[in-house]
Amino acid sequence: MDINWILDSPRRALPVGDANTVALSIEGRDSFTYEQLGHRRDQWVTFLLEQGVQRGDRVGIMLLNTLDYIALYFAIAKVGAIAVRLNYRLTSDELLFIVDDAGCSLLVLHSSRIGQITAMVDRSANSNWAVVVDDETETPSWAANVDISSLPETPYAGPSPVGSDPVMLMYSSGTTGRPKGVLWTHDQVLWLALMQATAWGFDQNTIALTTGPFYHAGAFEVLLLPTLFVHGTAVGMGSGGVTTTRILQAIEHSNANTVTLFTFNLYELLRGDQSSDKYLANVKWLMSGGDVLHEWAVKEFDARFPGIELGQGYGLTEGGTMSTYLDHEHRLSHAGTVGRPFVLTDVEVRDDAGQEVPAGDVGEIWIRSNNMSPGYWKRPEANVETFVDGWCATGDLGEMTPDGFLKLAGRKKDMIRSGGENVYPAEVETVLLAHPSVQSAAVVAVPDVKFMEVGCAVVVPVDDAEDSVRLEAELRAYLRERLAGYKCPRHYTFLTELPLNHSGKIQKNLLRNNFAHLGSIPDAPPSTHERSRDQEVIS
Repeated sequence: MDINWILDSPRRALPVGDANTVALSIEGRDSFTYEQLGHRRDQWVTFLLEQGVQRGDRVGIMLLNTLDYIALYFAIAKVGAIAVRLNYRLTSDELLFIVDDAGCSLLVLHSSRIGQITAMVDRSANSNWAVVVDDETETPSWAANVDISSLPETPYAGPSPVGSDPVMLMYSSGTTGRPKGVLWTHDQVLWLALMQATAWGFDQNTIALTTGPFYHAGAFEVLLLPTLFVHGTAVGMGSGGVTTTRILQAIEHSNANTVTLFTFNLYELLRGDQSSDKYLANVKWLMSGGDVLHEWAVKEFDARFPGIELGQGYGLTEGGTMSTYLDHEHRLSHAGTVGRPFVLTDVEVRDDAGQEVPAGDVGEIWIRSNNMSPGYWKRPEANVETFVDGWCATGDLGEMTPDGFLKLAGRKKDMIRSGGENVYPAEVETVLLAHPSVQSAAVVAVPDVKFMEVGCAVVVPVDDAEDSVRLEAELRAYLRERLAGYKCPRHYTFLTELPLNHSGKIQKNLLRNNFAHLGSIPDAPPSTHERSRDQEVIS
């Protein structure tokens, strides 16, 4: 069975008229019914066949969050090709690497992205480009113009893909080096949809809004896909200029009852006044993703929104995006964890020899599930390291509580080796973030002559006007009271915001690179001038 069962089943399995249910909308405005989404998919099938796309070919998608994004994705799957969903925020050089690494035979891009592609056209092995024009932009000579609405529908008559066939290449964010293409299969996508719909009780009445870009699995495969799976209504945000205020307006306009928010969006909502609370009047269930929610936020959420169930999830692209889930029932009793293994998922914490460690010990998180990737694209050495005997070694550190809840302890490569001791940044960050003057924080390793590595705390104060010298002294004393001396950061620097990738996760590689020079600074606190210079590096 292939993923197009999701679009075809409403027309053949549901009562007459249900195919006219809104399947997909952008902020509750532009929309397709299931019937219309199926028709638009078949128009894209016509286009793909005209372009010579065959089974197994890779087709790049570089569109904005539009209805056609999803229709094209299902069309690529229908003809047995593999969708390469590209992050349109990447530079030309980054895109060039992915397009050529995947071996795309066709790239479909939005007209607003022409500048990025122009810079790589002559350097790419790919020679087939198509532009979807939504404005007055002139199509360049190197690309074909696509007016998909004028094409006839072509029901695909070829052999249907089987469940084990690849359907997507999702490239990792590349925060630790060159990105790797993670393969997803039809079976994997359907399993993930089924697992979520089952765990969260989705049905035809579900109206679910996601806030991320469609090129990311956390925005489409999580939440929107299970909503389509049960024939509810999936809602996305339009690309560009997405703010918390706009998200709230989209929730109200679409009448969404199910929502995902990045952690930083939820914090912004909770730190604001209560005039915005009215927008969530119809919401029954909200999941936060991107980082662990802190206890203060959970308590504030409960006080402000007693009628909304709050959940948190953990996962990674290689593991199928959803691996653990902290449900509403345990949001306070197990605050600071990412919950228990998701439905039909096994999670273990193992040592460097691959042996499971006792509860309370830190080790690498390993996961196993039917929604797990079969491996990387053209990366046999990486496959050997990551995919072992049906398990995925995540590269994330964590520990299990005695009752089976998972606590994150950072990335394996984030571990700071200081004076012969292991320091886990996530542990230090948790203590920092509990301080009332700290809005967000990250701890990274910087070099040290004596201890080889020491921690550097990069802090965003709640108040931009905070006296950083006073706050640094206060934080040093605060952490000293709560952590062993070797765990306390040696250096501090203050920013107005932390750099985030498209998944809403802190880009620690940037922080490590930009603040490595602090490792040569003596124990005395950095001067005000040095702090100002540090802020300019990121902001």
